[in-house]
Amino acid sequence: MPAYASLHTLSAPWFAPVNVRPSEPTRAATPSLEGQQILAARRGDSAAFEALVRRHQGPIYNFSLRMLGHAEDAKDVAQETFVQLYSHLGQLDVNEPISPWLFRVARNRCIDVIRRRRTVPLTPPQPSNDNTPAGLEPIAEDPLPDELAERADLRRLLADAIAELPPAYAEVVSLRYAADRSFAEIAEILECDEGTARVRFHRAKALLRRNLRLSLDQS
Repeated sequence: MPAYASLHTLSAPWFAPVNVRPSEPTRAATPSLEGQQILAARRGDSAAFEALVRRHQGPIYNFSLRMLGHAEDAKDVAQETFVQLYSHLGQLDVNEPISPWLFRVARNRCIDVIRRRRTVPLTPPQPSNDNTPAGLEPIAEDPLPDELAERADLRRLLADAIAELPPAYAEVVSLRYAADRSFAEIAEILECDEGTARVRFHRAKALLRRNLRLSLDQS
């Protein structure tokens, strides 16, 4: 029997690799509820978009309020953030949470407001060699921001002190206190590694201690 005749008895093409299973089509990931709402909003479903706004408006407003220290400015930033969300629905990945994207938009809008005010430097002070901001060593007897945040009568003082920080510090403190984000989430929002987010947060707390002490002395 000619050699080529035996090829007809093979169960797979002669060129197929041995012991390799035919590839199967990959299934597309099913979007989360949030992803489904984004898809519905793209189709003009206003209720779906309103649901997205309701889910995120509290954290975005609180973050903006801590960054800016003024309710009206925070409302404007939150509104601008969701206007931008609506205009970018078609560009969002429905398989990824939109929270980091929203916080980045709000952060940029807050920095724009601060630039217009021009009352604080836009960059934090340079740290000293021991990784502690020069002249900002923590003082044990000063009230910690965590403690102030739990006292209703001093929350206004804390909000004002945060608003006076350079944006690079105000944003990380606001994300931590007002938006209740983890350091992993903060790192994703600020597009840095988690270690950098933690260091920046602790430097911001040292600066807050100094500002709060001065405010308490004046009051």
